[in-house]
Amino acid sequence: MEIVLDKRALRQIRQSAADAIEEGDTETLREDVLDVFSDEQVEEIERRIDTDFYDFLGDALDEWGGEEVDELIDLMESHLADVGVELKFEGVDDDSDDEEEPAAVDDDDDLDLGGGDDDDEEEELEEEDTDE
Repeated sequence: MEIVLDKRALRQIRQSAADAIEEGDTETLREDVLDVFSDEQVEEIERRIDTDFYDFLGDALDEWGGEEVDELIDLMESHLADVGVELKFEGVDDDSDDEEEPAAVDDDDDLDLGGGDDDDEEEELEEEDTDE
């Protein structure tokens, strides 16, 4: 199962984790993290674990050192992966996006798979379109 959280959800987790670090309040953090998941996602996760999701998050928070926000996110991803849930964040630059970076490079030589001079023809067509 794959769960993709949007930028707002990640921002909420990061802010709440930063507050937890500052104030030492992981209870609010646990509730905030729980809130970013839909009811359907929580139900599916709970089918895969031996406890409820609230307690499951508590285990991750207990393991968290309370120092680095990214460490908490990594722990959440790891704990969920252990039960067959892949946690991803929409539109976020993280380590997994680095693997896809070469595909986003504009340098035609890096992406050329030996298909001939198609790139030159495309550039000529683009230049003709802009000249008109």
